[in-house]
Amino acid sequence: MNARSQTFELTVEGRQVDEAVASIFHTVLFHRSLGKFRYKQEGSYSVGTVGYEDVDCDFIDFTYVCCSSENLDKDLKKEISDFSEALRGNDGPGSGQISLEFFQKKKTRWPFQPECIPWEVWTVRLELIKLNNEHERQVCREKVGDMLTEKILYIAEVMNRHDYVPKMPNQSELDLIFDTSYPDVQPYLFKVSFTTSGPTNTSVGTTMKKLIKETLSL
Repeated sequence: MNARSQTFELTVEGRQVDEAVASIFHTVLFHRSLGKFRYKQEGSYSVGTVGYEDVDCDFIDFTYVCCSSENLDKDLKKEISDFSEALRGNDGPGSGQISLEFFQKKKTRWPFQPECIPWEVWTVRLELIKLNNEHERQVCREKVGDMLTEKILYIAEVMNRHDYVPKMPNQSELDLIFDTSYPDVQPYLFKVSFTTSGPTNTSVGTTMKKLIKETLSL
């Protein structure tokens, strides 16, 4: 099975990395999480509710919605922070990408571990931009906010499609489809991975610089 893949490209200031990635990944996870399953008997279950909360960004003019799960937020922040530190390090690169991959497990014969089969991947490619003054930073706050609004609306559009998601499992197979380790939410199994590379002069970065200059000249 080929995994569906979605890729977003953004140019941001270093301090905006964590919030930009978190806003996209949290939005995806909000749509890819259910309430906790409560089985009455095999094949009969009820699904709890998913709490949600608004998050106001500090360095971007943007607010997004996420699951109100402290542990899920903590785990995701740790993954994104590792990527951000690699991207922003003193000797680090100026570009990289981070992916949120959903997968399901397929049982194999003992003593082998279950096979992990990805079915959906969301990737954010970032290029860092250096700004000269607070005025440019304010313009960048607004521009990145506008871009994220477009991405979030697109995510909602994708989630409304009738694409493949793993079918609801029996109780004995619940851990093959969902991450049941969280006490208040039950996301589909997922993992985060990232790579970084040297600085590049991409068209996305050039476009952002041009937008900032055009706005400053108005």
